[in-house]
Amino acid sequence: MQTSQLPATRTIFPRFNLRQVCRTIFPMSPLLLRGIFVAAQPVPYPGQPATGPGGAEYTHQSVAFYDNATTADGYWLFEPTDPKPDSAEVVVFMHGYGAYNPMAYGKWIKHLVAKGNIVIYPRYQKNLVWPRPEGFPENAAKGIRDALKALEQDGHVRPRTEKVAYIAHSYGGVIVSNLAVHWEKYDIPKPASILLCEPGSGPFKGARLPDYSGIPSDISMVVVVGEDDYVVGDEFGRLVFETAVNTPQRNLVVQRRDRDTLGHRWVLASHSEPYCYDLDFDTGVRNYTSKRVLMTSRLNEVDFNCYWKFADALMDHTRQGCNEHIVFGNTPEQCYLGCWSDGRHMRPMEVILPGDKRREAIAPARQMSVEGTQK
Repeated sequence: MQTSQLPATRTIFPRFNLRQVCRTIFPMSPLLLRGIFVAAQPVPYPGQPATGPGGAEYTHQSVAFYDNATTADGYWLFEPTDPKPDSAEVVVFMHGYGAYNPMAYGKWIKHLVAKGNIVIYPRYQKNLVWPRPEGFPENAAKGIRDALKALEQDGHVRPRTEKVAYIAHSYGGVIVSNLAVHWEKYDIPKPASILLCEPGSGPFKGARLPDYSGIPSDISMVVVVGEDDYVVGDEFGRLVFETAVNTPQRNLVVQRRDRDTLGHRWVLASHSEPYCYDLDFDTGVRNYTSKRVLMTSRLNEVDFNCYWKFADALMDHTRQGCNEHIVFGNTPEQCYLGCWSDGRHMRPMEVILPGDKRREAIAPARQMSVEGTQK
């Protein structure tokens, strides 16, 4: 077989950027579609109500998972399909410290998407040590802005951004509280509702503000703290609740542990309660946080009748003007956590309203080096 050699004078060929040429010939979306997964369950999970906020009344059967999260200011997108709507409301879901593997909250994300929401999941950190927490809000905001631009491209569900809901866990609560004050500065949609789940920063102070009086007056906000949250405690949640004095529609909710009469089953009130992992969304990251998620994640009434219920009811209230009594006002519906197998009510949640003088600590945090790691 004869072979040919390249000419010795290779400089006669113009220099080119191979990556740019490939993109010109084979145009690619900036988003990687990781897959389309079943979102809605054929029957409710054990303990999940069939209808209502937190319930298994779903309008979409599948979720499309898009990945643009290789950088610290990247994001993941989750869009409703089966059927695919022309447009949908938006939820920004801000994970806790190190939980940049979205499988940590996968079942909750599927629930939100099956209810008809687009979910934007900003990454905001590259790893457990970089960037420093002071940079989290800017990274998260860029992820939100870029995700909204991507959603305007062909093939995506168009975002409706007049009533965006922000949900946050742990350090994500610090970030969302900061963004709620500075949403104009960061050029992101103004929150219509905020749900802070076990919010706090542990030993870190980056992105915290001295007070939250700058949160707009027309935002609806619920802060949930757990009796047994020894990772961040209730200090930051109380700070936001007590200093957001210009935001009248805000409640602080205390969720406490309980067990059935025989002591065979418990509901806990730890920092891990919002976790509800789903391996469909697993990116392969196995840092300290993701390993902790796999060990501690539970799916039970605390999800359905606390976190999922409050998120859904907040969106119902701000978007359709209904279900306010389920999320505000210290009502029986707001406090209800579920029933044991014998029909006895689980320990109801406690609600603190603006102006309430109860200030005792609920769950003082131990000193931590990173989320969940005791010094």
